[in-house]
Amino acid sequence: MAVEIERKFLVDHEKWQQLAKPEGKHYRQGYILSDNTKTIRVRVTPEHGYITIKGATKGISRSEYEYTIPAAEGVELLDNFAVSELEKIRYNISFEGKIWEVDEFLGQNKGLLMAEIELEHETETFKLPEWITLEVTDDKRYYNSALSVNPYSKWGTTKG
Repeated sequence: MAVEIERKFLVDHEKWQQLAKPEGKHYRQGYILSDNTKTIRVRVTPEHGYITIKGATKGISRSEYEYTIPAAEGVELLDNFAVSELEKIRYNISFEGKIWEVDEFLGQNKGLLMAEIELEHETETFKLPEWITLEVTDDKRYYNSALSVNPYSKWGTTKG
C-alpha cells in the first residue's frame, strides 16, 4: 500500500518574501469526494493532470494513490465532477536534505502560506527552516479538502 506521511506548518510571510525561491507552479485542484474516511482529488498543473485517492488520516499517515492523467482530462474532471475547488502556487524548496512544498493560496484562501514536508516514517526528525512558524498538522481546517469548502478568508479571528 502506498502511504503518505506528512506534516504541515504555517509560513512567516515576511521571511518568505525575503527568501530566494524557484519559480512556483500554478495548481488548480478540486474534490470529487471528500469525507472523514477518503478523498478523491483531481489536480491540474500547466503540464499534467493527476487523480489522487487518499484514505483516512491516522496520526500523520494515510494511504495515498496518485496517477498522472492528461491535463485536458484533468480540466474536464474538475469542470464536470468537482464539488469543491481551490487554487494555489506551489514552490519546492530544498532545505537540509528535504523538500518542503510551500503553497501560496489564491482566491478565497489568499493570505494563507502553508508548508508541507513528507517523511519516511512518523518519528523521522528534521530541521525547521527559519521561515516556518506554527505546526498545523493536526488542525483539519488546514487540509486542502477543508479549505476548498471553508476558505481561510472566512475564518475570522480563529486563524492559527
